[in-house]
Amino acid sequence: MNTRTLTEPQRQTPVWGEYEVVVLGGGPAGMAAAVAAARAGRKTLLIERYGFLGGMGTAAGVTNFCGLHANVHGDIRQVVHGVADDLLQRIARLGGLNEPHGLFGKTVAQAYDTAAYKIAADDLLLSSGVEVLFHALAAGVVMDDARRVQALLVETKSGRFAVVGRTFIDASGDGDLAAWAGAPYALGDGAGNMLYPSTMFRLNGINPERAGKAWEVIPRLMLQAEAEGRYRFPRKTPIVRPQKSGIEWRVNLTQLANAQGNAMNGTDARELSEAEILGRRQIAEVAGFLREVPGFESAYIVDIAPQVGIRETRRVRGLYELSEADVLECASFDDTIGVNGWPLELHLKGDVEFRWPRIPESRGFNHLPYRMILPEGLDNVWVAGRCASMSHEAQSAARVTGACFVMGEAAGLAASLALKGASTAAAVDVVALQAGLEDNGAYLGRTW
Repeated sequence: MNTRTLTEPQRQTPVWGEYEVVVLGGGPAGMAAAVAAARAGRKTLLIERYGFLGGMGTAAGVTNFCGLHANVHGDIRQVVHGVADDLLQRIARLGGLNEPHGLFGKTVAQAYDTAAYKIAADDLLLSSGVEVLFHALAAGVVMDDARRVQALLVETKSGRFAVVGRTFIDASGDGDLAAWAGAPYALGDGAGNMLYPSTMFRLNGINPERAGKAWEVIPRLMLQAEAEGRYRFPRKTPIVRPQKSGIEWRVNLTQLANAQGNAMNGTDARELSEAEILGRRQIAEVAGFLREVPGFESAYIVDIAPQVGIRETRRVRGLYELSEADVLECASFDDTIGVNGWPLELHLKGDVEFRWPRIPESRGFNHLPYRMILPEGLDNVWVAGRCASMSHEAQSAARVTGACFVMGEAAGLAASLALKGASTAAAVDVVALQAGLEDNGAYLGRTW
């Protein structure tokens, strides 16, 4: 990287507005946080870099809610509620929500239409009283002192602005705000190895009758094609499933590595640019192979996600770090704010590895403690979503949609309680927070 620098002229940055709660990021964590704070009566602004909400679910084309359900002693049930229910109902009313589909005989996921998701998310936030600023890229923070953020700096088409807030929720996915404010963080497994990103795409023109349960056939056809030397796939374990309309299928089969063979780093501008190009190149190859699958002969690429799907970058160090053992042993915590029912999903070099709690012997979910969304050294900041305090392994489970909804809703309500009591994030009355979450329909996993 070029080490040459230049000095920018001093500038006076205009203030966009002053808010009680400022949320960075419009994914599931950010949406839930903003809705919870606004419904608690707080003047709330959500800042999103794109022109739509949904985070990786729309911007990276995930098209699949994972972690809303858990296998509770053999009974698969929805365990994430609250704000998540309000969004699901809106998507369903638009005709954009599939019934849950089985995965590995152990759990389910739920597919959705991205257009319906975007429309439903707009309605959810606006009807809750959230102000939204789209097309705004966060660029830095201004501190009151070492422990308190005063303002978030954003770049927009109207220029650079400062958003002044009393409290801030970092739902950026990359821990941008918390890192700029000085919170400690880790990248990957300690050796710099992160979960590999993917670029998602969708195919149209499938014959659903001929395709049938193609997801059961495709792995065998991949092995055969590689053995014949006709294709070389970026990873094993394909995820190819139908959308609401059987003529359209989503495909998750790319894996993006840098020149050293490691996962592309989503916080490195150069690697991120290279990842976008590599993802599209892999998609062209994968789509060619899929046209050999029965029912896919006339398939064509209808959509490539607007951006690379990032699974892991910064994980901000909090007052508690969720561990692999917590997930696999279905840990309980007195300060639970909700649950995670998704297994470890490690996107390793060339493959995906799932590690499950004991099913059906266990209750199939772990509590998520309030302390994991409290970054060390900051008094008026919460982190929610994939950048919260988790080990590399635990993050592979609790980075998915369900857990992000849980952390976000808790952060939004906690920010309101901190404002009400003029307290720090760590001093929020957890009993009051839990009562408020349950009053709003959230499930904390204390009974099952």
